[in-house]
Amino acid sequence: MQQVAEGLQFPEGPIAMSDGSVVLVEIRRGTLTRVLPDGRCEVLAELGGGPNGAAIGPDGAVYVCNNGNAWGWEPGPLHLPGGPVPGYTTGSIQRVDLRTGEVRTGEVRTLYDSCDGKPLNSPNDIVFDRTGGFWFTCLGYHDGDCRRYGGVYYARPDGSRITCWRGQQISPNGIGLSPDERTLYMADCMMGRLYAFDLPSPGVMAPQTSMAPGRVVCQLPGFQWLDSMAVEASGRVCVATLWNSGITVFSPDDGAYEHVPFPDAVTTNICFGGADMRDAWVTCSSTGRLFKCRWPRAGLKLAFNA
Repeated sequence: MQQVAEGLQFPEGPIAMSDGSVVLVEIRRGTLTRVLPDGRCEVLAELGGGPNGAAIGPDGAVYVCNNGNAWGWEPGPLHLPGGPVPGYTTGSIQRVDLRTGEVRTGEVRTLYDSCDGKPLNSPNDIVFDRTGGFWFTCLGYHDGDCRRYGGVYYARPDGSRITCWRGQQISPNGIGLSPDERTLYMADCMMGRLYAFDLPSPGVMAPQTSMAPGRVVCQLPGFQWLDSMAVEASGRVCVATLWNSGITVFSPDDGAYEHVPFPDAVTTNICFGGADMRDAWVTCSSTGRLFKCRWPRAGLKLAFNA
């Protein structure tokens, strides 16, 4: 395990780029940031709010789930999410054009901040399919007394269409696609539960047939929260897990799982890259660090990269 960078302000949404760098968001800082292989960091765009998940789209731009500054921060040396921010309205999906490659010149455009007239309650994580559309989650929002539901959405990157396929969910967080893109995975954060949803065609989720929004792959015991995810080429689902300091790797066939430890109770995300897709980068967010390690199996290549 190699520490690549430190001093980041709650890093999340890592993307392994083709040049060996990692592009990620810093939620507390409100930026899209590039981490170079030698650990140097450069700000690519000032996003504001609370940028969370990020992914490369078919046009080479970075698409960001921005939670809209949905929470504050606890005092102290660690970056720990705190209570609600008064006056919260909505989050958004942002597109960042990085074609110039120059620092601080990313052009940011808001694609969506609502669906069917309802605000996006804390957009969180995002994954593109091979057709160029993207699935994303909204975590939901609480004001200290009441909680707005989250949901699972599908949208087109040109801003033309957005659909909520599962609303009224407690805390949808990580999202990922199976290698054949016929199954969508969603991690319900505070429930500690991994769901699977059948996709009969791109951008279409099979109807809900019970009180459960989808098939339950596994529910973790005790007090463990599930965060963002990446999928292995084998189909295993790797989900960052809060409060147990690591990555939980699930078998989608039988729900069996194993724990891979990392040195931060708030381990939030993992991505894969490298020539053999066995390089893994992991965000350890409360301590502001990015780690790199060799994974025992290859990760799944995402639909798009840059």
